[in-house]
Amino acid sequence: MASPISFILKVLLLSTVISILIKYGGGSLNLPATSGTAIGLVLLPTIVMAIALSWRAYNDSRRSGQDRLI
Repeated sequence: MASPISFILKVLLLSTVISILIKYGGGSLNLPATSGTAIGLVLLPTIVMAIALSWRAYNDSRRSGQDRLI
């Protein structure tokens, strides 16, 4: 039972740290205030997750193919 609670606390802590970094360190980034920058920042997490999940699916399919050969 401690495992799900510790996972939730870790995610909450990481989220808090990221939020503080954005609030206090975000002003030092020299990003232009354009719609292209906003779209890029909004879509970046989705693109990163798509790459990570497709890479994982590719590796899982390769592993399952190796299991059939052995």
